[in-house]
Amino acid sequence: MEFTAKQIAQVVNGEIVGDENAAVRSFAKIEEGQAGAISFLANPKYTHYIYETKASVVLINKDTKLEKPVKATLIKVDNAYECVAKLLQIYEAAKPKKTGIDPLAFVAPDAKVGENCYIGAFAYVGSGVVVGNNTQVYPHATLCDNVRVGSNCIINPHVCLYHDVVVGDRVILHAGCVVGADGFGFAPSENGYDKIPQIGNVVIEDDVEVGANTCIDRSTMGSTYLRKGVKLDNLVQIAHNVEVGAHTVMSAQVGIAGSTKVGQWCMFGGQVGVAGHSTIGNKVFIGAQSGIPGNIKDGKQLIGTPPMELKPYFKSHAVLKYLPDMYKQVNELQKEIDELKKQLKP
Repeated sequence: MEFTAKQIAQVVNGEIVGDENAAVRSFAKIEEGQAGAISFLANPKYTHYIYETKASVVLINKDTKLEKPVKATLIKVDNAYECVAKLLQIYEAAKPKKTGIDPLAFVAPDAKVGENCYIGAFAYVGSGVVVGNNTQVYPHATLCDNVRVGSNCIINPHVCLYHDVVVGDRVILHAGCVVGADGFGFAPSENGYDKIPQIGNVVIEDDVEVGANTCIDRSTMGSTYLRKGVKLDNLVQIAHNVEVGAHTVMSAQVGIAGSTKVGQWCMFGGQVGVAGHSTIGNKVFIGAQSGIPGNIKDGKQLIGTPPMELKPYFKSHAVLKYLPDMYKQVNELQKEIDELKKQLKP
C-alpha cells in the first residue's frame, strides 16, 4: 500500500510543508527513517534527528520550531503522536484478515461461530461457546465450555479462556494470557489449606487489551471485571473479585490483590502492588514499584512504599544520599552538647 503526503494530510487534517506528492509505503522511527517511510516527531529530545532523517514524510506538531531546513516533507498537526497512532490503526485495519475454520481445529458441534471468523489450527472451541462476527482465534488458543466472545476480537496463540468467561467486542488478548483460572483462595485447617472453590467468572468489557502472559483470575462468587477500555501490559496479575475501572492502564508486572476496586482512568507504573480489599479512586497515578497498602482517594499522584505524594517523595529521596554525613554530624553535635552540659553543672 502506498499513500501520498496529500492523502495523509487529509486524514489527519494536517498542513503540508514540502512535496504533497511524496509517497510512503512504510513506517519508521525518525532516527531510522528511509526513503518511502513516514515518521513522526513528538518528543523535543529527538528534534535533531529531523535534520538528518531519510524518511520521505514526517509528522510534526504545529508548535515545533525548526532552526534550519529539512529534506523531508512535513505534515504539521496538533498532536503528532495521536496522528501516527491513527495512521497505524488504519494501516493495521487494511491488512487482509484470515477467515475460515482450519481443518485441524476442534469446534464443538453446539458451538456458535459468527460470520467471517477465523479459527486456527489446533485451536479448541468448547461446548456452548459463542464467537461473534469477524473474530480471529489463532492456533493453540483454548475457549473452554460456555465462553462468550464478542465481535471483532483477536484471540492470539496459546490464550486460554476458562469456562464461562465473557469477552466483549473489539478485545485483543495477547499470546499466553490466561483468563478465568481459579483465584488464590484457601482456608487454613489442621491438615494444611483447604481449597475454596471459585465458582464465579471473569467479564471483560469492550475495547480491552490484555498483554502476553497476563493472568486474570475468576471470582470466588460473582465476577472479576475489566471494564471498558482497560489496557493491561504483559505479566500483570489481576486476582479474584477485582474490578478494574474503565480506561485504566497498568504497566508490566503490576499485581492487584483480591477484592480490590480500581477506579476509572487510573495509571499504574510497572511492578506496582496493591493490597487486597482496597479501594482506589478515579484518575489515580501510581509510580513504578510502589506498594499500596490501602485505600486511595480520587486524583492522587503517589510513588514509593509506603506511597507518598510525588513532590515530597522526590524531595526526600534527594536528601537520602546525605544521610550518612548528617548522621555523623548529629552524633558529633550530641557529644558537644553533652560536654557542655557537664561543664555547666555546678
